[in-house]
Amino acid sequence: MRTSGLLRHLFAASALILLTLAAWQGQRLAGLGSAFTAKYLCSAIFVAGRAASTVMREDLPAFRSFILGLVDWEVDHARGRVTADILGLGRREAVHRPGLGCTLALDGPPVPLPTPPPSAADDSGWPPAAPPPPALLRAVEAAFAEPDPRRPRRTRAVIVLHRGRLLIERYAPGYTADTRFPGWSMSKSVLNALTGILVAEGRLRLHGPAPVAAWSGPQDPRRGITLEHLLTMSSGLAFDEDYDHPLSDVVRMLYESRDTAAFAAARPLLAAPGSRFSYSTGSSAILSRIVADAAGAPWPAFARRALFDPLGMRSAQIEPDSAGTPQLAAYVWANARDWARFGLLYLHDGIWLGRRLLPPGWVAYSRTPAPADRKGEYAAHFWVRVPHPDRLGPGRPYLVPADAFHAAGHGAQYVTVIPSRALVVVRLGLALDPGSWDHEAFLHEVVAAVDAVGSQCSAGYRQAIHASESTSPGPRAQRGQIG
Repeated sequence: MRTSGLLRHLFAASALILLTLAAWQGQRLAGLGSAFTAKYLCSAIFVAGRAASTVMREDLPAFRSFILGLVDWEVDHARGRVTADILGLGRREAVHRPGLGCTLALDGPPVPLPTPPPSAADDSGWPPAAPPPPALLRAVEAAFAEPDPRRPRRTRAVIVLHRGRLLIERYAPGYTADTRFPGWSMSKSVLNALTGILVAEGRLRLHGPAPVAAWSGPQDPRRGITLEHLLTMSSGLAFDEDYDHPLSDVVRMLYESRDTAAFAAARPLLAAPGSRFSYSTGSSAILSRIVADAAGAPWPAFARRALFDPLGMRSAQIEPDSAGTPQLAAYVWANARDWARFGLLYLHDGIWLGRRLLPPGWVAYSRTPAPADRKGEYAAHFWVRVPHPDRLGPGRPYLVPADAFHAAGHGAQYVTVIPSRALVVVRLGLALDPGSWDHEAFLHEVVAAVDAVGSQCSAGYRQAIHASESTSPGPRAQRGQIG
């Protein structure tokens, strides 16, 4: 009887512990769901200029979180605040600040940052229009169609530029040339540009140890991590990049951590730096803090002076985390035309209107496959092959010109640059279902449409591209010489 009573007590205690853990986890999940809702809704309203009801109806249900159906939300337009709460378990607030977008208020208000100065950019130089080939019109019309309602594409903007001229620009109903779109991980390519500018200015060294105070101990194995390791996703740091798991590193970092860079920098080393490729938003968060510290001025003003204003990217905004770190891993917003301008900078080897913004050889370096990536798909915060799941048809030949490279983000955001065709292709939307958007096939249709009317890049243009690249060391050599 005593044994039986003891077992009952142990069972009761175990059940209580499990219920306590379940309640704690439930509260934590509610907080994460509330944080995501508040942040996304705040940015969509105050940065993109969309109606809250439309966002809640069209966007948030697409993320398929069961807790989003239980969320209560409120928008304070006068104060620039959005709050969200799930079952009273996890109220979270996002704060809008002009020029800085929206920030989650985690463990206190966001760190104050100076408002970026008004843009001095001249956006009058938008490429002149050229007649689009009929096949291109058909391809773009198909891009906005919804052939399978169970797996919606939600294409919202497409722009195709060829040899500096606009072939086509189209928007879904409710979106215009002024609408800002989230870059998600396309933001990482903007981080590439700002890193290159600081390398050119001598403020950062590509092959030197990454200046992270948490790694400075003489016995800390992370001291061997360089900027290049962070750029090429080969730092060796542990980081769980699973957006389907609500308690993965990337979700906790973005929606639970006040300081994203500190969260990522605290991760342990799993492999020798440079030995293993592992896509990690955490690496980009660390690099974002390094760039902000190296800017030599408040980073919002630096980004505008060094990159956005020269390109005429008047709409571009970088959102910070609660600690004031720019979230260049995921949260750069810009309208479709400004994303296209960013692509043109890389098409033209880092030169804009005769002015070199990126160091010689930087673009070639940025699209050279990372040594640790044995698949040869990723370079330095750019993809050199269309990433899964937006590359379909297993077993079929790769349909995209071999020199194409891509800024790519969640939901099938793309800025694709194809130097051999002098093409920049922008596709923005919210394709979350695997297989709903086939970017490889879309690019194949775009290239075929341009080629079919004899619009291939002229021999003179090809020679100019090759000449600009030949003035710098070869891509592999550049890894030892830039910075």
